[in-house]
Amino acid sequence: MTTDRLGELSAAKVAVWLDDLSRVRLSSGGLDQLRRDKHVVGVTTNPTIFAKALSDADTYDGQLRDLAVRGVDVEEAVRMLTTYDVRWACDVMRPAYDASGGVDGRVSIEVDPRLAHEAERTVAEAKALWWLVDRPNLFIKIPATEDGLPAITATLAEGISVNVTLIFGLDRYSQVMEAFLAGMEQARANGHDLSTIASVASFFVSRVDTEVDKRLEKIGSDEAKALRGKAAVANARLAYERYSEVFGSDRWQALADAGAHPQRPLWASTSTKNPDYRDVIYVEELIAPGTVNTMPEAVIHAYAEHGETRPDTVTNAYDDARQAFERLAAVGVDMADVIETLEREGVEKFEASWQELLDGVRKSLVAAAQGTGHPGGAARAGGAA
Repeated sequence: MTTDRLGELSAAKVAVWLDDLSRVRLSSGGLDQLRRDKHVVGVTTNPTIFAKALSDADTYDGQLRDLAVRGVDVEEAVRMLTTYDVRWACDVMRPAYDASGGVDGRVSIEVDPRLAHEAERTVAEAKALWWLVDRPNLFIKIPATEDGLPAITATLAEGISVNVTLIFGLDRYSQVMEAFLAGMEQARANGHDLSTIASVASFFVSRVDTEVDKRLEKIGSDEAKALRGKAAVANARLAYERYSEVFGSDRWQALADAGAHPQRPLWASTSTKNPDYRDVIYVEELIAPGTVNTMPEAVIHAYAEHGETRPDTVTNAYDDARQAFERLAAVGVDMADVIETLEREGVEKFEASWQELLDGVRKSLVAAAQGTGHPGGAARAGGAA
């Protein structure tokens, strides 16, 4: 008998989400098949994903021609193209949304990352995307920059569901949870039905190991090298500890009594960047109730093939995680600087991908207007997930 490993993961209360979207995936039925066969109950997107999707396929040509005829500018064209895909994906995932009472079945679309340090414009963009997609199972992705925090609160206060992205550090994660609680309290005061508002906090994983391992290699001692691949899992486990504390508080209970769902931790960037590491390490080592793991399709298939689902690999490992941080500090790794570097680079990478997306769509609009079809390879984004 074959083992349904992804089913076991879901039974362990880890929601399996896909970290990818394209019109080819939608039109071929591939996304729906993942929902039906691989327990996929959500979708995340980012500027890098869309840049690649629009550069690799001619399935957008018809819409691009129409946009070119209408004479829309490139930024409006990007909104029309991406919201079309996300709306379609929301419809594909609607059965998962209905079956989970609105907890899962969610699809994320990100605000323009160039607005990461402009709270008011971020909120306005979030409201525009919410209106354009017009589906209850949408998430608006807002980066967890310092300026993004008030935008998170204000967006939730409008009754809009939010995926907080680009979280790397524990202190920033605490601020994100505070922004969530404040937003839900304001939403309640504004008369919104809290049971219809959802949120996840996307805590990035593999990039932490990539940055820390680079520093450990530079330090070069045997003690330092022995700590490679330890930081990311420890960081995420300690994040879950903070989550458990916040969502066990009286303040949270008052919102829960009003119908609110907790802001679930979402493990993002879960593909291993180092081929020496087990390809499903960031799934197997982060199994805890009430979490989301958003994976590229390759990781989903790898877990289905050889993933090992052990009950709760997080909550009994807090002391080990703290010891790992102490050892990292002892060999000279400044985790505060690591986190600051990752946040800055994270925003920069998505800004670069957004620019590639704009450039690619601009070339495609010109080609469509000239009747030459899809130019091909107009925007080749690097992997920023």
